[in-house]
Amino acid sequence: MPHRDPNVVRSGLSQTIVSHGLKADVGIYRLEDEPDWSLEVVDQDGTSTVWDDLFPTDQKAFEAFQEALQEEGLAGLLGRSNILPFRAK
Repeated sequence: MPHRDPNVVRSGLSQTIVSHGLKADVGIYRLEDEPDWSLEVVDQDGTSTVWDDLFPTDQKAFEAFQEALQEEGLAGLLGRSNILPFRAK
């Protein structure tokens, strides 16, 4: 029998977030044959931030995202809190 890659299950809690001019896609997903959920945030340039921890439910993953968003803001989550725009003279 040929090997088949498992399907990816995407949570209905996955969504696009826009805050202070920044846009990010929040992806919560798991493999169909695995119980735990992954959390990933992808910015508008395609840069991905993935949590090291897995979560027992998609709700727990979303709560971890919300907590990080509240603590760091979207810029902090995307690693942009230390980037200043260049201002030409």
